[in-house]
Amino acid sequence: MNVTKVVDAKGLACPMPIVKTKKAMNELESGQVLEIHTTDKGAKNDLTAWAKSGGHELLKHEEEDKVLKFWIKKG
Repeated sequence: MNVTKVVDAKGLACPMPIVKTKKAMNELESGQVLEIHTTDKGAKNDLTAWAKSGGHELLKHEEEDKVLKFWIKKG
């Protein structure tokens, strides 16, 4: 997967992971991929819903050492 930008939102509580993700997504071109790292357990539901409502595609997510990682393709 070709990641264009990585957002480090570890240690931040809601809504900051979404705020940082939205800001970074605004800097990308359509079709580019954003990788987000967060420790906020609520981010799974939040980012999934945010990506869908914004017309973006959540490519995948995984958890590694208590860090949630998401890959979102800009719509």
